[in-house]
Amino acid sequence: MLLDECVPRRIRRKFDGFQVTTIETAGFKGLKNGKLLAAASADFDVLVTVDKNLGYQQNNATLPMAVLLLSAYSNRVEDLEPLAEEAVLALATISKGDFVEIKRK
Repeated sequence: MLLDECVPRRIRRKFDGFQVTTIETAGFKGLKNGKLLAAASADFDVLVTVDKNLGYQQNNATLPMAVLLLSAYSNRVEDLEPLAEEAVLALATISKGDFVEIKRK
């Protein structure tokens, strides 16, 4: 699983049991969405992001990997943590080409 640049690194502790890498660690820092997805799909199955525009910028049917969008008030850890349990459940069934949005209720 790959954490997008806009996702705080500290949220990775909520994904216990998953191998989580950041964009920076993977060497993809600065790549824009389409190029990022293409480059990352060789090594990663899922991109976790808070970029709400990603779903509008990409053709979900042709995504080279799955995208998990955490949709909260902000990208602060405190706002994203309540989404973690549902996100972990989604990761159990997500597959290449899926675009799954987890929204704050």
